[in-house]
Amino acid sequence: MPEAGQAGLLTIAYKGRAAGDSYERWREQLASGFCRLDIAPSSGEEIDCRVRLAALSHLVLGGAEGASGRFARTPGLIADGRDDLVLVAAAAGPVAVSYKSTTIALRPSEMCLTELGVPTAAAIASYGCFATMRIPRRALLEVYPRAEERLSRPLHGNAALASMVCRYLAVATELAHGLDAAAQRNTAEHLVALLGLLLHADGADKPLSPTGAYAAARLDVMKADVLERLGDAGLTIAAVAGAHGLSPRHAQRLFAQSGTTFGAFLMEQRLLLARRLLASLAHRHSKVSTIAFASGFGDLSHFNRTFRRRFGVTPSEFRAGVTDNG
Repeated sequence: MPEAGQAGLLTIAYKGRAAGDSYERWREQLASGFCRLDIAPSSGEEIDCRVRLAALSHLVLGGAEGASGRFARTPGLIADGRDDLVLVAAAAGPVAVSYKSTTIALRPSEMCLTELGVPTAAAIASYGCFATMRIPRRALLEVYPRAEERLSRPLHGNAALASMVCRYLAVATELAHGLDAAAQRNTAEHLVALLGLLLHADGADKPLSPTGAYAAARLDVMKADVLERLGDAGLTIAAVAGAHGLSPRHAQRLFAQSGTTFGAFLMEQRLLLARRLLASLAHRHSKVSTIAFASGFGDLSHFNRTFRRRFGVTPSEFRAGVTDNG
């Protein structure tokens, strides 16, 4: 069973009655390691679920999927003194999260924050799937001091940011075991910073200072938004900044701190998109003008000049070269 700081991706599954030696061994695996959870059927007498666990520096990532399973912090387990905070993110559901005397029904893409120091449970039924991230309390409070005020209710905030957290969590769980110590640490810090931004967006706090891990995480979210909207010829820094609760000047500072500008980043990504489309077999019969407009260029002459200045050939010459080499 992985603990924080150890490498490895562990997958364990169980299907059958919640009784007998094999069930007790599986249950003991979950209770004695990272999970520190007791497991029982969510209804009836059978369990049917698969659990995945991965260590990532000072974090432990995990999740469960299946038709029946309830993972609980019982009074006996709470006695271990662990007080880490835990993010629960529903991927398919519903997922029922119990916190003290409250039950939260998470729908797919919703998430909430709980803690190990109180009676807590997460249950799946029919078919459910959720991901978790266990975070040392101090690590999250350092990036978001009011995190404890956000416990036990769905986090809404910015939808793009919530999606970024979920995607990053899934990728990190899958690939954590292949990262060296420095990469694990940086990835873990980035994940916690993204969660801090989501918590900030969910509340009514003052704007965050564009420095440190917050800046890197917020810039990544804005860049991801830009990449999804490259075909919008009217995309502006004001539109992107507004979608993320920032002023245009604040957003420009974030880009500047990374060594570029919004305009330069947007142009480079549009040119790279156009090059990919020109080289794609699926678009070999598309007109150059069609590809230009699909990449966010409103003027064909401007596209041709910009493409040649960046890649040394015109779009037509680039496509001809790809065809000849193919």
